Amino acid sequence: MLKELRRYGNLGTPSYYFELLNTLEENKGVSYTKTDIEQLFYNRVIDGRSIFDGCLELAVNIEILIIENKYVKLNDGIIDSLNSINQMNDKFVEFLFKALKDDNEFHKIFCSDYLSHDIIYKSLQINNKAFGFKHSNFKQLLIDFGAIKTHPTIALSSFIINTRYKKLFDKTILPEIKQRKIGIEEFRKSIEQQQIYGEEAEKYVLEYEFFRLNKQKEIDWVAEYIVNEGYDIASYNQVTDEFPNRFIEVKSYDGSTPYFFWSRNEYSVAKRKKDEYWLYLINRSQITNSDYVPLMIQNPFESILNDDQYWDKQIEKYKIELIKIPI
Repeated sequence: MLKELRRYGNLGTPSYYFELLNTLEENKGVSYTKTDIEQLFYNRVIDGRSIFDGCLELAVNIEILIIENKYVKLNDGIIDSLNSINQMNDKFVEFLFKALKDDNEFHKIFCSDYLSHDIIYKSLQINNKAFGFKHSNFKQLLIDFGAIKTHPTIALSSFIINTRYKKLFDKTILPEIKQRKIGIEEFRKSIEQQQIYGEEAEKYVLEYEFFRLNKQKEIDWVAEYIVNEGYDIASYNQVTDEFPNRFIEVKSYDGSTPYFFWSRNEYSVAKRKKDEYWLYLINRSQITNSDYVPLMIQNPFESILNDDQYWDKQIEKYKIELIKIPI
């Protein structure tokens, strides 16, 4: 859908759609074609815009409007939200997310390459580069409907996803994002199993942290959205802490001896965050025991890498790069 919509200059604003949808609802006995609707807004200026080339196309694509025998009709599911522009705004975003959940272009934008976790605002952050020039009209639509907000730190050139729509995002978009995190097809089964183990361990740690902090803090499950942040969970050392200061990488293992594999990115983040970085090693066979306590290691960059007495380190792979062509 987004690929086809790229050619339009304006996908509409809440004011435009509120007027359009109410006009159709108030004039149920009138048959409107696309041309009739275009005439309604001809030579008009709404929110500083006088061209509405992509508005009808978007409304039909997300099924707020339905075309039957060349006539434009309202979807019954939007009618009850036309009491106020704010109600309509929320319903519009719901229709939009549902329509985009399987859209390939949408998932090229909302992918781990561009998403990150914002500690201060406790929200998902998306880099402006995700949209590029080709999806600037879609970016503007999300801004106009409040689905994303410009990050207060202008230098970051990023947006914050509005927490108002987090539950909606989690319900409609997140399942597809999680499915697309799975790797190459020939390794799909093993990767899916690893993902199941990882998610089970992460959910366990979320609950463990919630109770450790006396049910007083909201713990952020970063890995639910982002795979390359370098940690899975953003938690707190104390209930009185205002901002997350315990960044937890969760590793799941089976057997009597704890072990884990550390990616280059996780290693780098651990080195940078030092005492704020924690490694939680979760024994899969014991997490159902009520008295089980995971192995929690603070600053593993120092406490593990510099410890040869208790930890054995093995290099599983080498990166070998040609630096000079042999003569």
